[in-house]
Amino acid sequence: MTQIAKIIVDVPTMQTNRPFDYKVPLKFEDAVKKGMRVIVPFGKGTRKVQGFVIDLTDYSEFDGNLKEIDDLMDVDEVLSEELIQLGTDMAYKTFSFQISCYQTMLPSVLRASYQKTVRIIDEIEEELLFSLFKGKHEIPWEIVVEQDKVSEIMKLKKLDKIEIIYNVSDRSTTKKKTIIYPQLKYEEYEEIKIGLTAQATKQKLLLDILQSLKAEGIDKNGLVKEKKISAATVREAEKRGWLLQKKEEIYRDPFENSTFLKTNPLPLNEEQLSAYEDIMKSIEQREKTVFLLKGITGSGKTEIYLQSIAEVLKDNKSALMLVPEIALTPQMVNQFKSRFGEEVAVLHSGLSNGEKYDEWRKIYREEAKVVVGARSSIFAPLKNIGLIIIDEEHENSYKQDENPRYHARDIAVWRGNHHNCPVILGSATPSLESRARASKNVYKLIELKKRANKKPLPEVTLVDMREEVKKGNRSSFSELLKKEIKNRIDRNEQCVLLLNRRGYSSFVMCRECGFVLPCPNCDISLTLHMDTKTMKCHYCGHEENIPNRCPQCQSASIRYYGTGTQKIEEELQALIPEAKIIRMDVDTTRKKGAHEKLLKKFGSKKANILLGTQMIAKGLDFPDVTLVGVLNADTALSLPDFRSSEKTFQLLTQVSGRSGRAELEGKVIVQSFNPEHYSIQLAQTHRYDLFYKKEMNLRRSSQYPPYYFILRVSVSHENELKAAKKMNEIIEFIRPAISNQAIVLGPTPKSIARTKNKYHYQVLIKYKHEPALYEKLHELLLLTQKDLQKGWSIGIDPEPTNFI
Repeated sequence: MTQIAKIIVDVPTMQTNRPFDYKVPLKFEDAVKKGMRVIVPFGKGTRKVQGFVIDLTDYSEFDGNLKEIDDLMDVDEVLSEELIQLGTDMAYKTFSFQISCYQTMLPSVLRASYQKTVRIIDEIEEELLFSLFKGKHEIPWEIVVEQDKVSEIMKLKKLDKIEIIYNVSDRSTTKKKTIIYPQLKYEEYEEIKIGLTAQATKQKLLLDILQSLKAEGIDKNGLVKEKKISAATVREAEKRGWLLQKKEEIYRDPFENSTFLKTNPLPLNEEQLSAYEDIMKSIEQREKTVFLLKGITGSGKTEIYLQSIAEVLKDNKSALMLVPEIALTPQMVNQFKSRFGEEVAVLHSGLSNGEKYDEWRKIYREEAKVVVGARSSIFAPLKNIGLIIIDEEHENSYKQDENPRYHARDIAVWRGNHHNCPVILGSATPSLESRARASKNVYKLIELKKRANKKPLPEVTLVDMREEVKKGNRSSFSELLKKEIKNRIDRNEQCVLLLNRRGYSSFVMCRECGFVLPCPNCDISLTLHMDTKTMKCHYCGHEENIPNRCPQCQSASIRYYGTGTQKIEEELQALIPEAKIIRMDVDTTRKKGAHEKLLKKFGSKKANILLGTQMIAKGLDFPDVTLVGVLNADTALSLPDFRSSEKTFQLLTQVSGRSGRAELEGKVIVQSFNPEHYSIQLAQTHRYDLFYKKEMNLRRSSQYPPYYFILRVSVSHENELKAAKKMNEIIEFIRPAISNQAIVLGPTPKSIARTKNKYHYQVLIKYKHEPALYEKLHELLLLTQKDLQKGWSIGIDPEPTNFI
């Protein structure tokens, strides 16, 4: 009976979530699996597209002649049954296409073009060796397909007699080493040594090594470097039949130059032990509980994670640990590698494509059971998951801003339900949505109210910068903060300084006519960067030289206004010349491994001040940090975002927690031009519960989450009138599916109305229960595909986190 494959195809001009039926040719009958990528013909002509096999059946409802699968892109499934199902649900909830969901789940190397080769690794039948391989050890996959030998090759692969090698077209993503294998018996090498002259010392040494080798061979590089045997000697030995050289692909290890000292579990205090026992009970009973672990900074949440994972591993299950920022991964990786060693794989954007692919393969092959990573690692191909953890669960970086617009927390809960395992959402400052779910018993709340080291939370002092200005202090540092920084340097202690802005200044302005240098592509001013001596746009990347004169009135009275990390660094160095400063922002951490390098430098006390943006506000743990300074606590409060108070409270609480985490007492100084604001006042006294109650009352009265769901539909176009008109048309299309209980805000231009030469309009829909809305929006998704080809950008964002 003919096998039918149901395939989600990738046709950029006409995506759909409906699978298409294709016949499986006889030559692929034993090879095609669910979760594989294939090449199929699509439409008229000879167009070939990529697709994912999501099901195999023996029946099709299609009346016409079915086309056949043209070729296989994989020899094993790259998506499990679980991830296929997740992609279907995810596409529905995020208003996206399944094909983009599946592609998001895979490492970028698997989205690149590559060639497959088949290599013999054990003895095979002579007939196949000579008819297909022509006596060679490695042949291109295309020869296997041409000679209709796919079934035989797949059987040999199952028997571990051959292996499939993926050669990526980008050579930087592959890594190989030359392995030397002995070709003679021990006695034969002895005979050869007898015939050598006394001067042939290197040949004798090589023969000794070949005699001692086992089946795994030896790395040629090590042989040449350590034993000083030349490559020419090796080549000559190969000609004489003494050895065989083979190029073999190896895993790239992002941590090959790192040392991890083995750590043992720490004793848990009463609160930690109670939390651990609750989690263990859920793991043992295979309950799908979602725990909200609300623990103050320094309360020992990470140790609970580590000990819970250790128990999961004992049961031969796997675990997934997410962190919100790449800046947090070095310290978290160190803790996990020190505890679990080679069991740990790491996935984040700081790795090269090749490193990510190799880490993904380790997970796929079950060679690593613990995954530590950022947002996209939620799709790691783990099997038999026993625990999922999302640290700093309140962070916006867990939500993807581009299609598919998923939130890692939602995916974690979905996978936890699928595997019947608990999910831990950890934070000192949980999002209001998560805390509200805990109050309704949707999540189970566990609280840690004491620091693990039994020390109190650091004292927080507010400095009113308006008073500093009145006293004539126009610097970025209050007198108190300057004094405390100098004290820490004198005592050989360390400081962390937070400035929530990168670059040198916010803008350049002419004092004669008020002209501010704008970005030509966006409705925003350019930012000064002194390291490159350029003006840059942080939205579209436009860059130009710093002007000496005002482009509008030609005046030389052009000045820099605002404050950025570069400017603060220069100002601080001038105020305290003896200070050794490390600046950590997007500009200083662009290079691979920069985060880890800077944090190591600070951890080894080669600097006494760590100055940075949001990335230094959470998760970092340095025992000698006794002072945290927040230079501009008000930044987020001025943003047009209903979560601005929540983000300010979270940021101040998190950064305060970096101080006094060991034996030394900590202090925090928060500078503000608006110190009376309740988010700053309550962060000063670490009163999360009071902040939660106050903010929830405000959200209820203003009809915002978590009391309402919120959804944004946006339109972008180079022509402003067209963008506004299209937004109105979309609202009229959606309106019949919305009840009178829903609240529609807009259409309005976005806060930054133009970026990358496109004008942006949006509408926000606030609702509690609108059963017809999702279907209508999916209809919109399909209908607007043709508009995308004409230069439109149309986005549907469920639960947006960014309103700028």
